[in-house]
Amino acid sequence: MLLFRVQTDNIDLLRAQFAAYSKQIPLLYFILCTNTLATAWTFGPLAPRWLCIYFPAALCLFCVIRWLWWWGTRGAALSDAKIIMQTRLTTHLAVALTLVFTIWGLFLYPYGDPYARGQVVFYMALTLIGCVFCLMHLRPAALGVTVTANIPFILFFFFEGHSSLKAISVNLALVSVAMIIILLTYSRDFARLVASQGKTRRLSDENFRIANLDSLTGLANRRWFFAELHRQQASAAASGRSFAVGIIDLDGFKPVNDTYGHATGDRVLTEAAQRIQGACGAGVILSRLGGDEFGFLVESNPAPEDLRALGSAINDVISLPFSIGGSHAPLGCSIGVAFYPQSAATADVLFERADYALYYAKRHQRGQMVIFSTEHEEQIRSHSVIERALLSADLDTELSMVFQPIINLTTGQTVAMEGLARWQSPALGAIPPDQFIAIAERAGLVRSVTKALLKKALAAAITWPDSVRISFNLSAHDLSDAESVVQIIALVNRSGINPKRIDFEITETAMTHDFQQAYAAVRTLKAMGAGVSLDDFGTGFSSLSHVHRLPLDKIKVDRSFITDLVRNPISLKIVKSLTALCTDMGLDCIVEGVETEAQLAILRDLGCTLAQGYYFARPMPAEAVMDYLDDAERKRA
Repeated sequence: MLLFRVQTDNIDLLRAQFAAYSKQIPLLYFILCTNTLATAWTFGPLAPRWLCIYFPAALCLFCVIRWLWWWGTRGAALSDAKIIMQTRLTTHLAVALTLVFTIWGLFLYPYGDPYARGQVVFYMALTLIGCVFCLMHLRPAALGVTVTANIPFILFFFFEGHSSLKAISVNLALVSVAMIIILLTYSRDFARLVASQGKTRRLSDENFRIANLDSLTGLANRRWFFAELHRQQASAAASGRSFAVGIIDLDGFKPVNDTYGHATGDRVLTEAAQRIQGACGAGVILSRLGGDEFGFLVESNPAPEDLRALGSAINDVISLPFSIGGSHAPLGCSIGVAFYPQSAATADVLFERADYALYYAKRHQRGQMVIFSTEHEEQIRSHSVIERALLSADLDTELSMVFQPIINLTTGQTVAMEGLARWQSPALGAIPPDQFIAIAERAGLVRSVTKALLKKALAAAITWPDSVRISFNLSAHDLSDAESVVQIIALVNRSGINPKRIDFEITETAMTHDFQQAYAAVRTLKAMGAGVSLDDFGTGFSSLSHVHRLPLDKIKVDRSFITDLVRNPISLKIVKSLTALCTDMGLDCIVEGVETEAQLAILRDLGCTLAQGYYFARPMPAEAVMDYLDDAERKRA
């Protein structure tokens, strides 16, 4: 009897059956009503009123009520339990109504003349076939209707005695068998189709999941993040709500990756992702954008204080040590956040605003969260103006170099001049180097800037005494590929200056950007004969193992430690430690930012031998360098 029972063990199949037969049920009731009313009208003059008017009218009224119910449920999302209940009810009602209509037809048959009786046969056969086809997607109901209608109908006409009626009953029995076979075959094929569609859908869902999943961390990937960002923006625009997009960048990860290898780096990234996800909690959508960068979305009108609390929680979990074999790696993270619609009206611009906030955090508030503000918007506008001016600038004409001496504190001799960039824009006036160099890096123009400045620095240095070196700053982008380094070497060779008189200064950022490439670039510059100095030491996240592995000649102590050297014991201890470190590693130590006699006295007590700063001289144009050197030599003599 399983053929007549609603199967509830495959809810996907049951849902597909419900979706299919629910569209046909209104047609079933239409067939029942029209055929019943036509038959009742024929028997109006022949049968009792209760049999040809009242009873069929009651049946048709019930059918209309059910038709209206089905019409009202079109497109409604029903639960699994509701679908099971409606399917069982439909099956039971189909069998019950079939039995009632069959009994009514058989009761009506004796009152008719031969034509009217023929209509009853026609009514029973066509109505049955029409109803069965409407219920083909619901096998128990279709089989129940077939059996319930045909058995009484076949037996009744077979025993009527007339040979034509016997033939009709036999023919109907054979047709019924064929209909049952068709029903069973169709039901089986429909189930296979639904199973195949389900398998295809699951494969599609799995492919979609894989395509939008970061295989390393298990988080959503960059593709999914931007799709969700656009969806959030469209939803927020329609509902009038706000949301926030944030970008997290791990500080200090690249040294870990370079020092301990990519396998260890992958483990650290996986653990970092788990920590961040644990800190985010509900309502925050997290993904990995690539490398050591993560993105998150915060829905439902977040307040700035909520974002700051989230940033603090993320920083707290990331700052906990990461276990790496027998040691621990300290990391931090910087976070940039932008709000919709306050920061931007489109998804792409909103992400750019969050990226700028992250850029600002890494340059000015490393290890903290920065929320994009109107001040940043003004900076972007200003940077955009500077970038356009830089793009159209005649770099050879507008860029210039000024030089600041580096002094040997023991002998008082000027041992080198550091070249410092200057830009005088015809449209914007003088632009500070910390602005236009950073903008040139972001705009991909820094190599052209470096090339123009290096030519000017080398042209100036070739006129100086051989005892005076030239110190020139290189950007991380200048060391990012072998071609850039080759161009630098070519400029040096064309200048005619001895490479041994040149010191190239690189920053900690250049090392952490890509240590392997930085290492190769430094080795190449050293092979040419040039010296290499590490600038701004102590302000970033460089690893001492990197300093040890790089073939450096000098380390420059950042001016930030010298500013309050006289008043702050901590600054004194830091400078003392750095100078001792340089001595232990056999490196020269240059202290930047010396401005007072008191600072100079402390540095001499600490054993520092090289320094530069306003106390000795301010940066000067190239044409003033020889006068300065001559004057300094006279004073020293």
